[in-house]
Amino acid sequence: MSKEKAIIIFTAAIDVIGLGIIIPVLPVYVQSFGLSAFSVALLFSVYSLFSFLSAPFLGVLSDKVGRRPVLITSIASTSIGWFIFALGHSMPLLLLGRIIDGLAAGNISTAQSAMSDIAKDPKERAGNLGIIGMIFGLGFIVGPLIGGLLGQVSHSFPFFFVGGMALINVILAYFFLPETNKHIDKDKVITWNPLKPIVAAFKNIKLRSLYIVWFMFNVIAVGSNTVFALFLGKAYGFPPIMTGLFFTGIGVILALNQGYLLKNFWLQKFKEKQLILLMISFFAFGFLLMSIHSIWIFVLGMIFTAFGQSNLGVAMTSEIVGEADVKERGEAVGVLSGISSAANILAPIGSGLAFQYRENLPYMIASMFSLLALGILYKTKVSEKHNQESDVLAREVI
Repeated sequence: MSKEKAIIIFTAAIDVIGLGIIIPVLPVYVQSFGLSAFSVALLFSVYSLFSFLSAPFLGVLSDKVGRRPVLITSIASTSIGWFIFALGHSMPLLLLGRIIDGLAAGNISTAQSAMSDIAKDPKERAGNLGIIGMIFGLGFIVGPLIGGLLGQVSHSFPFFFVGGMALINVILAYFFLPETNKHIDKDKVITWNPLKPIVAAFKNIKLRSLYIVWFMFNVIAVGSNTVFALFLGKAYGFPPIMTGLFFTGIGVILALNQGYLLKNFWLQKFKEKQLILLMISFFAFGFLLMSIHSIWIFVLGMIFTAFGQSNLGVAMTSEIVGEADVKERGEAVGVLSGISSAANILAPIGSGLAFQYRENLPYMIASMFSLLALGILYKTKVSEKHNQESDVLAREVI
């Protein structure tokens, strides 16, 4: 493994473990000030909102000035945000901490761009992005455990710890992280309109269907995860500890799949476009199984969706980055991150309303959405094939 790849991976690992650490303690910390459960949800939504606004801009900026300065600045902002959050004993300060973190939430997306920069071919690019996905899986296994232990010291200590980790990350990145973008476009125009890169992305006929399906994929994934614990409790009477074990199992599948199987099996057997279609089919079938009231069928469906989620995220990111112009890869990844943040804002609301109507309805809707996404990509594939044949015919006539 090259030095630059190792440093990027280490940078992403510290960031993801930090996110995992705060999962079990943030609700307790916020409610210790007498704030409501709605306040907890608002803090998560505010972060997603400002991530949605900032991610496309940071992606464009990393194309113009390089990955290194954007990554270092975003990690520094994460550190400041968590320190403010740890010191804040009122809702305004807690919101300020989350807003600062969200405004510079370019850590992972910039790391993905950097990993794409150093790849020599599409398979290595997908493999590199798979490593970031594996880090996510491991981070959400190890992080919550560390967070639970640190929370025994005090409710605020985990946030000071995460802020300190990010500060150390800034120092290490400053001294050791090289610039990976060899195609910096200093003439690139920066827009302060956060929606402009996303609107422009959806006007790109070549990538439009992939962006639409990416949004649908994130809505499905986020929405199903939102009601996961509620569903297990209502449908099967499982306590929170069992939900934690299920999440751990999913994390193990994500880490194993993206750390080994993705590179050594899936990418060996399938091209990226084929893998995307196959994994959306996994989603459709898996969520259909999860909607059936049987714990063993539910577990089988969960395995299908876990593989689908871990492979689909990497394959689609790699495909979109690969199709984008070499000087616009950071922008493409930033747009993907912005779309994901939009899904994080909208999906929990829709999923929660569907769950209130009928407990298994979110999974039934997820299955239907997956089939719709499959149809969109299949239609696009047929259209591309038809256009290619028309071009060949036109050249022969000429």
